[in-house]
Amino acid sequence: MLTSGMGEARYHGMIDCIVKVARLEGPRALWKGLVPALVRQVSYHSFTFVLYEPIRDTVQALLFADTDPAQTGYALRLISAGLSAAIAISIFNPTEVVKTQMQSSSGQITMREVAQKIWSKDGYKGFWAGLRPNVVRTFLVNGAEIGTYDEAKLAVVDFLGGEGLAAHLCASFVAGLFSACVSTPADVVKTRYMNAAGSDHAYRGVLQTGFAILREEGFCALYKGFALIVCR
Repeated sequence: MLTSGMGEARYHGMIDCIVKVARLEGPRALWKGLVPALVRQVSYHSFTFVLYEPIRDTVQALLFADTDPAQTGYALRLISAGLSAAIAISIFNPTEVVKTQMQSSSGQITMREVAQKIWSKDGYKGFWAGLRPNVVRTFLVNGAEIGTYDEAKLAVVDFLGGEGLAAHLCASFVAGLFSACVSTPADVVKTRYMNAAGSDHAYRGVLQTGFAILREEGFCALYKGFALIVCR
């Protein structure tokens, strides 16, 4: 739903998207880009969690040294999780570019073919297309998910009178919903920018991509695919 490089309305909702892709390209098309997606998830998330605790301790020492840790819990988790995710995605952005272009292709295309197209058109810089909105998105997603989950769990446990599966599920839903609300616009801009990399219609930059979406499609276009992001 987010993958039209020039903003064309290919699909009209989540179900329409799934049905059209399965009918026109076959059920296997719903798993296009699986390999780079797995590489991205394993490498990016692993590196994020490796960085989280050292960054958290550093942020605590630099910004909250004179503050009671109990009073800085949410802010500390938000900043630390966001920074660790931003650093990780800055390294593994090429996997995101390849994944996005494979998933947006109307035909079957390999990772090698996508990489060759990007290299021939933009060189190594093409693999870091959309880095800035990607960094913003990952900062918002990880900060919102990790920070909001703990805060929501405390509120839910207090409301339900005990900790259990229901409390964890409710807190997870609140964290995921809040994360989707703050990150979807960055996700839309990032996807449009990455899809256009290596094409004749490439955007000049992130701001130009965002303004083009607002000008041509309106504010609501920044929340295309919101339901799918919440479900994911």
